[in-house]
Amino acid sequence: MDWLIFIAIAVIADSTRIFIDNYISCDYFKGKTAVAQKYFYCFAFPIIGIICALIAGVDFTAVPFHVYILFILSGACSVIAGIPYYRALELSESTDYGIFIQLSPIIYLILGWLFLGQTITYVQLIAFLIILSAPLLVILTTKKRSRNIRMKAAFYAFLNVFIVAVGAMIFVQQNTSDLNFITEMAFVFIGKGLGNIVIIALAPKWRKRYHYVSKTTHHKVLRPLIATFISCIVKDFATNLALILAPSVALVSAISDSSKPIFIFFMGILFTLLWPRFGREKLNKKTILVHLIATILVVIGICLIQFVQV
Repeated sequence: MDWLIFIAIAVIADSTRIFIDNYISCDYFKGKTAVAQKYFYCFAFPIIGIICALIAGVDFTAVPFHVYILFILSGACSVIAGIPYYRALELSESTDYGIFIQLSPIIYLILGWLFLGQTITYVQLIAFLIILSAPLLVILTTKKRSRNIRMKAAFYAFLNVFIVAVGAMIFVQQNTSDLNFITEMAFVFIGKGLGNIVIIALAPKWRKRYHYVSKTTHHKVLRPLIATFISCIVKDFATNLALILAPSVALVSAISDSSKPIFIFFMGILFTLLWPRFGREKLNKKTILVHLIATILVVIGICLIQFVQV
């Protein structure tokens, strides 16, 4: 049952990452410049990728060269997904985002139906409607002047999980190759590093913004950036280890996807009570009730989808 421990670690690490990213985006990179922090990851991900490659002892004759390229592409997809991810965090609270990104099971099933020949059952269609009702509930219960902002945040969150899903499908397709786990992760991290380098190279204003923030904060921004980077690494390794050790991939997805919105909901309340600048959730009765109902709807929908798959 070690895989359950790895799922718990992955969910906690990813939920923590979302709160830290929200804090960085709102306190350091205000406006539409949160993606500027990608400059930091231009160096961080290649370093961890090279370390993993040295540990694994990469043998380029083990599999065709295009397999390595596809693992790099898988990592690059998650980097591209970061652009709408940061924009969504700038527009909404972490709890809202935690609900919006739970559209991912729908996206995965649709992509599986389109490209892998998987079927979608009537029960899963009902689950789709239940999951969709969660972000709609959050949006419709918002004051009219803020509704458009929430709708934009939901759109960016949807775009984020769609691109992540494409990268994950590439990874799953190539995971049958004769490479060990550390080697696969090495090239995924290298792909993340190269993706960040390309994005920053194409947008010099983000690079300038990062240098400005770093200089004006006397490099204090590095501390939360390192924290979110560590959370990301822990999440990536724990998730993939769970997939290897668990009796089925669907079981990992079921537990992870259904528990994450619960963690984010309660972590949002806890962080806001203990560290208001970090948690920054609205703790009035209406907001808590809406988020609680939305979280329950998401969990029910995901469980229905995964129950059919298992």
